[in-house]
Amino acid sequence: MAHIHLAWELGGGLGHAGRLKSLAQVLLERGHRVSLSLRDLGHTQRVLESLPAPKFQAPVWLHRTAGMPANQASLAEILIPSGYLDASGLDGLCGGWRSLLSTLKPDLVVGDYAPTALLAARSLGLPSASVGIGFYSPPPGRALPNLRPWEKISAARLEAAEEHVLRTANAVLAHHRAPLLAHACDILLGDSALLCTWPELDHYGRAASSADWYGPNFLARTGTPPHWPAGSGPKVFAYLKREHAEHAAVLQALASLGCRVVCYLPEVASGMAPPVASANIVYARAPVSLDQAMAEADLCVCHGGEATLVQALLAGVPLLMLPMQLEQFLICQRVDAGGAGVNTARLRGPLDWPGLVRLVLGDARFRAAAHAFAARYAGFSQHAMTARIVEQFERQLAAH
Repeated sequence: MAHIHLAWELGGGLGHAGRLKSLAQVLLERGHRVSLSLRDLGHTQRVLESLPAPKFQAPVWLHRTAGMPANQASLAEILIPSGYLDASGLDGLCGGWRSLLSTLKPDLVVGDYAPTALLAARSLGLPSASVGIGFYSPPPGRALPNLRPWEKISAARLEAAEEHVLRTANAVLAHHRAPLLAHACDILLGDSALLCTWPELDHYGRAASSADWYGPNFLARTGTPPHWPAGSGPKVFAYLKREHAEHAAVLQALASLGCRVVCYLPEVASGMAPPVASANIVYARAPVSLDQAMAEADLCVCHGGEATLVQALLAGVPLLMLPMQLEQFLICQRVDAGGAGVNTARLRGPLDWPGLVRLVLGDARFRAAAHAFAARYAGFSQHAMTARIVEQFERQLAAH
């Protein structure tokens, strides 16, 4: 059987690790060998510790790049300060991946937001594939889209960033006498791009007929069971992070309204004092089983990670969303436009958090939209979808 290496390089959160674990489990079930390289080995340990596959630290860019615009307008502008500023630095980063892959000798490299892993695979003549959400699986064969269409971003700025990234990547490939790339989007897509989302959640708003939609890839059953506070108030699952300036205000609003809250806040799970002390809030000491939490919740409060959003929507649970970065903002806008929640980042502050909680809990239209989403995908099987992805890997290997 084949050896498949699963790589994660950019982005944060548990969603990347969850997607790779679900793929690894099915690959192992089918007799393949699996190895993983991860951006974060520590925060993901509780999710991945039971996975019987070797795990390595992914080569990642550690330096800050001065002079970049604060409002990154395309994936090219995100890649430049992530190692794609100049060919020398990128070749060093790519060299780390090449060393890892040369040592492991996989038959296929699969990247989840791992552009330099895919670049290294191309430089070594290894077949590659990409999996992931719409944001870092851009439309193939065309320029990288403007991620901020509501702002006045000049075409010249977008073109300059795109040309810079493509030129830098191709310089590294030329150094290793590998085939050059035709488009900057190919850096993220690899030889085969598997789009793991649905049209309603696509960051680029692609038409349903424009792509092969595999559906979201996440760990359906992992984590600890939720333990709700006693009482009769609405049950709210909150996945929040300390970096959001309003996380404490949101929790205070939920507690003051009598909501029974199970909150996973990674910093509290790691030992930080809770931001709000209340009998109405239970802070989970480990990641919570989302399928169990959403089966009982009346509301989900989160920053907009797709794995959390999807499991809330599949359970018919409306959302109060607090995105912290562009990727989250765009998907929250899609959920907001579909009527299943409120993207609070589009509202002008100061925000009335108790009022927003009452709105999403009290207006039946939010729950109706979430229920409609759940009904559209009632037959969705996470395991069947993951098996379909793995079968595509096997076909790619057979054709190589």
